[in-house]
Amino acid sequence: MRKLIALGCLSYLVIGLAHVVGGSVMEQMLDKYGLSYDDGGQWMMNQFFGFLVGVLLSPFITSKLGKRGGVLLSLGLLTLGEAAYSLTPHSWGLMLFIALFAGFGFGMTESVIGAMVIDLAEESGKANAMTKLETFFGIGAFLMPTMASILIRYDVWQLSFPILSALAGITFILWMTISFGPIDDKIGFHARGKKASAEREAGEPRPQGWFGYKRASLPFLLLSALFFVLYVGVEMSFSNYLPSIMIERSGMSEANAPSSLSLFWGTMILGRLFAGRLADRVGYIRYLFVAIAGACVVILAMGAVGQLSGMMVLVGLSGLFFSGVFGIALVFANGLIPGMTERTTSLLVACGGVGGAIFPKLTGWMMDNYGADRTVWILGAFLIAMFVVLLAMLALGRKQQTAAA
Repeated sequence: MRKLIALGCLSYLVIGLAHVVGGSVMEQMLDKYGLSYDDGGQWMMNQFFGFLVGVLLSPFITSKLGKRGGVLLSLGLLTLGEAAYSLTPHSWGLMLFIALFAGFGFGMTESVIGAMVIDLAEESGKANAMTKLETFFGIGAFLMPTMASILIRYDVWQLSFPILSALAGITFILWMTISFGPIDDKIGFHARGKKASAEREAGEPRPQGWFGYKRASLPFLLLSALFFVLYVGVEMSFSNYLPSIMIERSGMSEANAPSSLSLFWGTMILGRLFAGRLADRVGYIRYLFVAIAGACVVILAMGAVGQLSGMMVLVGLSGLFFSGVFGIALVFANGLIPGMTERTTSLLVACGGVGGAIFPKLTGWMMDNYGADRTVWILGAFLIAMFVVLLAMLALGRKQQTAAA
């Protein structure tokens, strides 16, 4: 299991790099092609459409290829997609097309590995294992803007893509060659398909209800889905446009602006080092309540503060509050819908992909039409809506926990 988590952490590091590479070089990409923020939002949107398709298809693909086969397919597409980005083709339409494959690659990788770890980790260590993965996602998202900032200084920002392609290729080779010992049978090629066949032969009943979910679980599942749409949408919009927001609102230079993104992901990493243990200690419900409430206050405060020093402090705090939300919410939701780990993980990550596809496009349009000041306030309003959804979600969760007890 340790080998699996270690390789999962490396994979999430690559995914973190892939998630923010677009935002890190957004200004330079738009300048190269002579485009607006709305066009940049379309690039992000295409990437997350690919992400969504990859996540939704992951249960079907792993049923045919096994979990390891699914990871190899997704990492292979990510490697090829970033390699194609490296050529920075003259046609913007081709960049938008490539974005679909790159998004499919990191979306399916995230879904399959996340479900694998939640399913195989010990019950008491699920939150800690998931936050380890998310920590390395944060490290990747932290390193990419820092690296991009250096490359921008020397006017070789295009090298961001081949570096990412090489790392994805190395991870692909490791997944193809490493043995995980006793759990090889559970994650190997065609593993899930063989298990399903054995269950049918043994006469086990197939799951009933809406896609296998009990009717009583649907309200909580739908609220969880809406929560992930809003959370990932706001987080990706905020992180991808943070350098542009800092340039417009605080006067930071283009070369220094990616450092604000590094600060955001740096405090994300710091928070994730403790999020799993903290959530296990205080409870998932209390952790999520405090984290989202704090994020609401911080983002709204950013709308009122215009000084560089104050905004940088708030950027750091936003990373701390956001740090454990995704992983803890995923474990919390799976805990209240037992026996459906792979499907629930895939569905909720897919809903995050919907938010990640729609919100950056919407945010790009808002940046063009309303400017950074109003855009920050609107993102704060979305966070308040997410907090309301969370309250309803936690209330239903308490009811389900009480009924189970």
